[in-house]
Amino acid sequence: MVASAGDDGEDGEDPDEEGEPLVSCTLQGGTLSIYADRVSIERSGASMFEDKHIPMAEIRGVDFTAGITTGHIQIRQTGVDPDEAGFLSHPVDENTLYFSRMRRGCAERARDAILERAGLGT
Repeated sequence: MVASAGDDGEDGEDPDEEGEPLVSCTLQGGTLSIYADRVSIERSGASMFEDKHIPMAEIRGVDFTAGITTGHIQIRQTGVDPDEAGFLSHPVDENTLYFSRMRRGCAERARDAILERAGLGT
């Protein structure tokens, strides 16, 4: 006998299962993963910030600076005051990750996926 989905969770989709991210980038300071309903920031051990999950409904924008050698992606979240970048520096806050020129393409795809999923356009 084959159990229907939901009988014991083994044959159907587990509602707690995260699934595959739409985009995932390993950047300086952590990994940025974009899912249909949230953004996940998994910090490296050296980071001063904790891992974080941001629901798409709380995202009000994305700041992206390509930079010459390094850039940053900063997620603007309702209720979180973003740090501002200086003339020669990147912002430092819980919603910002940095990337080298080699990782710029992935960071751009992450930005575009966040804007699309949050309904903010590109």
